[in-house]
Amino acid sequence: MVANLLKLRLLVLKNFLLRSTWQLVAVIFGAFYGLSALFGASFGLVALSGAPVEIARTVVVLAGSALVLGWLVVPLLFTGIEQTLDPARLVTFPIPLNTLLIGLALSGLVGVPGFVTMFGAMATAGTWWQHPLIAVLAAVCGALAATTCIVGSRAVTTLSSTIASGRRFREAAGVLLMVPLVLLGPIIISISSGLRTATDALPSLANSLAWTPLGALWAVPSDVAVGQWGVAALHLLIGIATLALLVLIWRRTLALALITPAHTVSRSRGRGKLGFLALFPATPAGAVAARSLTYWTRDPRYARQLIAVPLIPALMFFYSRNGMLEVLALVGPLVALILSLAIFSDLSYEGTAFATQISSGIRGRDDRLGRAAALASFGLPIVILFSVGSVWISGLWSALPGLLGVSIGVFLTGLGVSSVSSALVVIPVPAPGDNPFKAAPGAGFTAALTTFATWGALGVLALPEIILAAVGASTGVALLGWIGLVVGLGLGSLFLVVGIRVGGARLDRAAPELLERLARQR
Repeated sequence: MVANLLKLRLLVLKNFLLRSTWQLVAVIFGAFYGLSALFGASFGLVALSGAPVEIARTVVVLAGSALVLGWLVVPLLFTGIEQTLDPARLVTFPIPLNTLLIGLALSGLVGVPGFVTMFGAMATAGTWWQHPLIAVLAAVCGALAATTCIVGSRAVTTLSSTIASGRRFREAAGVLLMVPLVLLGPIIISISSGLRTATDALPSLANSLAWTPLGALWAVPSDVAVGQWGVAALHLLIGIATLALLVLIWRRTLALALITPAHTVSRSRGRGKLGFLALFPATPAGAVAARSLTYWTRDPRYARQLIAVPLIPALMFFYSRNGMLEVLALVGPLVALILSLAIFSDLSYEGTAFATQISSGIRGRDDRLGRAAALASFGLPIVILFSVGSVWISGLWSALPGLLGVSIGVFLTGLGVSSVSSALVVIPVPAPGDNPFKAAPGAGFTAALTTFATWGALGVLALPEIILAAVGASTGVALLGWIGLVVGLGLGSLFLVVGIRVGGARLDRAAPELLERLARQR
């Protein structure tokens, strides 16, 4: 049965990758990157064999603890990522629970992350190659630590889905947990700065982590190397007990999840309440705009694209602490960039429900106009507010006209570019009700490639107002800023109209083709 589960995992993965050449290419690139990281880590671990035991112990324990912590934390952010063996789909099959546990655990190794983690952990034997018995012990402890990573990841995933079985809770938690990722740059800089001034504290930190489930197994070989057999036995016991506890938690929560199906809560609306339909004109474009605005307020897959918007001012303020107040001026253009391209693959989120729109006979131009109007209804005020606010904080009022020209121009131009790209691009996205950060194999590479292509097109089209604003700010010529404002408004409006027309015409021609591609993504 375990062998059949592994075959099923590989078969599902194979069929999924064959649907899209780009996803296959993305997985190949991911495998190449993973093997490169594995080779680099193995080379570094072997190089540590010539270092003093204390240094080798510090490096291995700190890096190993970070690896285990990463495997435990990532499932909270990306629940279900590449989970081709979803336990929820195996409920109807009479698979014994223990067999299912073993099959799911082994399936975690059949992938780039699991493979790299297992062999990278076992490569710690290279640090002790001059002592064969310790090297064997390091390989065994590394294999146990890698197993702890995989089992811990599965346990955390199942536990979180069991505790937070409500759809809204899962989605809100996923969005909130994205905040530390957006602020990862300042966090890393602050930690690095602290470590540079407290290098002597690293061995003590490693010794402390060695007594925790994160670093216990990684410390066993170095304990034996310095003759501390009793301490090594205690660390090994902590590691084995941690793995056993994680298996127990996973088994209990998986058993509960298999008999407690996920449920969703429906929301009813009183008679006579039209929602956003009452805010827009009774036209096809107005209906599309109302529906799109409903998505923005109720679908977490849309909301996750906005999580970075309020954090951009915090990032820019952090990087301007060294007296570079000019950095704050980038808040408006960056927010405009993120917001305007939030719908560059908008149709992907509709899935096969797009068939309803096709059958209704809505023209492509009305569809493009409605989606752009929905985003502009809240996006444009945010862009203007952030642009004026950044100038108010930095005191660079002379740059306000040019800055507004860039921000508004980028936003309107981006809406035009998105109106075209969303009629061309279909990328794998989470299904309705799934974790908003769920991704299919290779989907990240495909999305990144299309995103950068869209950014490039937007950057070229917005060059005139960007150049005028930059030259005006650097030379102090206020007239250039006002000209940039006019150019940004004019060109942005022009590109928006052209994008709606071109994207609408493309949508009219290729609607059946797009629907077929959306159906293949299911």
